[in-house]
Amino acid sequence: MDERSSTDRQPTFWLAAAGLLAAVSALGLATVALVRAGDSTMSDGMGMSMGGSASMMGHMAPVSADGVPEATASRGGQRLPYTVEDGVWVFRLDTRPTLWRILPARTVTAWTYNGVVPAPEIRVPYGQRVRVVVTNSLPDATTVHWHGIDVPNAMDGVPGLTQDLIPPGGTFTYEFDAVPAGGGRAGGTFVYHSHFEEDRQLGLGLWGAFVIEQKRAVRYEVEKTILIQEWNVDATTGDTRPAMEMDGMFPNFFTLNGKSFPATETVKMKVGQRALFRLVGAGAFTHPMHLHGTDFTIVAKDGQPLATPYKADVLQIGSGERYDIAFTARRPGKWLFHCHIGHHTTNDGEGPGGLMMIVDVT
Repeated sequence: MDERSSTDRQPTFWLAAAGLLAAVSALGLATVALVRAGDSTMSDGMGMSMGGSASMMGHMAPVSADGVPEATASRGGQRLPYTVEDGVWVFRLDTRPTLWRILPARTVTAWTYNGVVPAPEIRVPYGQRVRVVVTNSLPDATTVHWHGIDVPNAMDGVPGLTQDLIPPGGTFTYEFDAVPAGGGRAGGTFVYHSHFEEDRQLGLGLWGAFVIEQKRAVRYEVEKTILIQEWNVDATTGDTRPAMEMDGMFPNFFTLNGKSFPATETVKMKVGQRALFRLVGAGAFTHPMHLHGTDFTIVAKDGQPLATPYKADVLQIGSGERYDIAFTARRPGKWLFHCHIGHHTTNDGEGPGGLMMIVDVT
């Protein structure tokens, strides 16, 4: 039993109480500090964390439209002209910002090759020596990667590994033989795109098709190269951000060859004609593409002809993938070719729109 009086125990009690009070006060100050620190990770109104690095936030920021000219062309993906120098086909690309109209009343601020979305199609015979002179008129550095093509290592377009960045105002010349990677003996559908800050530069439009023509190619009455892309656009301000798979960055507009339905091209065919669609996943998302009115045959994957082609009517196309599909127009009518994800066939949530185009058979 404690023999001390209550008077003797009072100093000890008050010392303990003071210590407890100091601890509570310290905990409160720590909580305030945490809350204040947390202020930097609060949402910026787009539903995304603001606590990432400055670099990450730069990648997620809208691209500047200040001083950016409107496109002078209405359609992208047209074949790129060339000159011939000592047997070498010489192409020229200029990377530059462009206000690109995906719908009559909707413009995106795109980063483009030669001012169009998608970029001009480079098309050459198998084995042709090519030289591509790239001038960078973007506000940021860039490079070009020749996806699926058997280029020398120094021409592969990976900054810091195979080449220096092309600075704003700079120029770099790529030269190689047009042969599929791995030494494939047939031609096919390939792509070229930026390989610097890919989440941003690819998401703003820096994609183009590169077709190597087979030596003895099957002939089709109708042939189309179709690049599938996505966009994140503020419908109020027009601010354009690269579409990404994260909060605040998901796409709300979708394009086939740079246009959203109903501005997409109508493909005209006649009953009995054969068509080849070269489909390119030129974005960050996967799209199950479906054709009405008939099935199709997948004849090539990633630029390589399939030893055993197969039939389908829905085909999943991921980022960077290419599929060549062939079909015959069997019955007259306006047949729809579209993505089977409903949201991807809307324009900012309003349908029909987005990834839809009509195959008009007469």
